[in-house]
Amino acid sequence: MHTTVIDPVIRARYRALKGGREHAFTTVDPARTAHLVVDMQNGFMEEGMPLEVPMARRIVPRINAVSRAVRSRGGTNVYFRFTTRSTGDWPVYFEQFQAPAFGAGEVATFQPGSHGHALHGGLEVTDRDVVMDKTRFSPFTPSSSDALRLLTERDIDTVLVSGTLTDCCCEATARDAQQLGFRVILVSDANAAMSDAEHNAAVNTLAAYFADIRTTEEAVALLDEAPERAAPAPAV
Repeated sequence: MHTTVIDPVIRARYRALKGGREHAFTTVDPARTAHLVVDMQNGFMEEGMPLEVPMARRIVPRINAVSRAVRSRGGTNVYFRFTTRSTGDWPVYFEQFQAPAFGAGEVATFQPGSHGHALHGGLEVTDRDVVMDKTRFSPFTPSSSDALRLLTERDIDTVLVSGTLTDCCCEATARDAQQLGFRVILVSDANAAMSDAEHNAAVNTLAAYFADIRTTEEAVALLDEAPERAAPAPAV
């Protein structure tokens, strides 16, 4: 996994702002928690793919552990698939930040129904989980996906974020979720980037302003330690 390091100066600053606390959130309601699994697709994970993120293959067991914990406690797992149809749908990204051939290749890789678009086979996805396409880095960007509607309808207040890239789609998702009023927890060892430096750049920015940073073990413990919800009283 990436070696996650939070700069001591940044840590001291956000602890001071929180009255000495390391974490903003020390309890969760599992039934109101969603695990957002970002872009764990063949196009990012298989060896030899143009957009391969080698570390993404190594975080699969941790993502599965978080998903099992969320599922077993009545929460929601949402698996997002980065989806592209044409460079013209997002020209400032595909045509300005990439060479034409590379942009065209990325669009071809993540066409709906293609092998690259599909979720990686190592993920434990069940019929109880949600699979949702998104057309921007963040599923919360207007018209990117129905994520906000889904989470609102399910009365979700807390999101756990895992997947790839830490410093791109995962960071964008975490930032937007917090701005929309969700309690955000980034699962640090269940996120993958191209390097420790890029991973930690995102982690440090998120820790300062947007999200709690937790390991898989800590995130699962939060779910396991949450009290069981009382059964509703019978109608009289």
